[in-house]
Amino acid sequence: MRILNRDMLLASGNRSGRETVLEIMETGLRAADPYENTKKLLKREGTILYVGNREFEADNDPDAGVEAIDLESVGSIYVVGAGKGVQRVALALEEVLGENLTGGCVTAKYGDPLLLKRIHVTYGAHPVPDEGCVQGSMEICKLSEHITDRDLVFTIIANGGSSLLTLPEDGISLEDVKTLTAMMQIEKGVTTVELNVIRNHIDKLKGGKMTRLFGKAQQIHLVVTDANHHVIQGKRHDYYGLLKENVWLHNLPEGSTFAQAMEILHRYNAWESCPESIRAYLQKGGPSEETVKYEEFIKTRFRVFGVMPDSAHFLPAAQKAAKHMGYHTVILSQTIHAEASQCAKVLASIAKNIEDYGEPFQKPVVLLTSGEMLVTVNGESGVGGRNQEFALVCAKEIQGSPGIVIASADSDGTDGPGGLCLEGAPGCLGGGIVDGMTYGKAQEAGIDIEQCLLSHGTSEPLWNLGCGLEMEQNISLNDLTVIFVG
Repeated sequence: MRILNRDMLLASGNRSGRETVLEIMETGLRAADPYENTKKLLKREGTILYVGNREFEADNDPDAGVEAIDLESVGSIYVVGAGKGVQRVALALEEVLGENLTGGCVTAKYGDPLLLKRIHVTYGAHPVPDEGCVQGSMEICKLSEHITDRDLVFTIIANGGSSLLTLPEDGISLEDVKTLTAMMQIEKGVTTVELNVIRNHIDKLKGGKMTRLFGKAQQIHLVVTDANHHVIQGKRHDYYGLLKENVWLHNLPEGSTFAQAMEILHRYNAWESCPESIRAYLQKGGPSEETVKYEEFIKTRFRVFGVMPDSAHFLPAAQKAAKHMGYHTVILSQTIHAEASQCAKVLASIAKNIEDYGEPFQKPVVLLTSGEMLVTVNGESGVGGRNQEFALVCAKEIQGSPGIVIASADSDGTDGPGGLCLEGAPGCLGGGIVDGMTYGKAQEAGIDIEQCLLSHGTSEPLWNLGCGLEMEQNISLNDLTVIFVG
């Protein structure tokens, strides 16, 4: 089960509506697991390893098809990478490769269970990186020191890899990177795409630089997304768009520049607040310091596969579950990138309009959305996350509505940086679920929702109201929001 505190969530409020929403969400979240897909990508017969599956290729891939690799002719085999839930991909590789696997290193987020035996696992922080992220990156560098042209390297990047894969360029401290990340992503609400343009240019491994380390070897790059659809960057593309426009899959070439990195800092009025070491490095950056571009990347021996195609995404799974329950189901958007509070007001108003006027859909209906909402904290230090903030604002907006239930969660199971310190509660909630009774229950309990939202301290009230989701951790495919109008 991905949702671990189901009984608590069904103990009050609109129980039947909550049960419907939790069933849909559970089905969707279970689909967000790359283990089985990775096993579909690989097939082994004796000493021959077959790699390839059309479902996981980008459109117009010039090397499309299954590749046969004779393991007897291969030297060492390594697995390296980073991201939330990265071990689920690495575990499949361990099982298929068996004793032929030499080793490797992946960096996972704190809280992920230890799954691997032959691949070393380092744990790090997200979204603001810490020493664990640096340590894991340094171990990847060490593995590359003795790479030969007979070796085979599997690289894995999942959502969250932009923090977990962190090794600052010389002259830039980890503290400076932490300051940059907190300022841009947490305080100013800058998108991951924009922040990565900066981070890629001040890191030794990001922006495809990890692939330079293993450039002598044959490399198979696994990205935990659809090969034709950036879950972060949003738009669809083919093989060439994947390799030329990417800024967040760090085992692929990167498409931005030093000038763009500086422009983003200026646009958000963050240039003067940015650590001096980062400004200096960006200003002096030239061609020799650039990220790996398409022209360089294609000279290596490689294949690229996206092991979480849209067909296996949580949205189709959630939609299928809702339809199976007999409900008309609509995916409103897969690319929501806006302040969580504003998303809540808009989506809650749609739900209320359906409840009151039967437009734009007749009830009962299930509405689904995905994307990556934002929370601009402006210096506040409350414990929460974007999905929790969305849920709590929704509670205010739908108060008194008899048939509306809304839940939202980060598919990796951890919504925000965490830090919740309540007896019996997890350190980090995965999201929240609310209904038309939640706001009134908060008032009865003396919980000031308005003040909680001002401080962005949404975890404690949600947990105390029996509305906070405790979840098993896995990969992140962005947020999943389920709205039920019964």
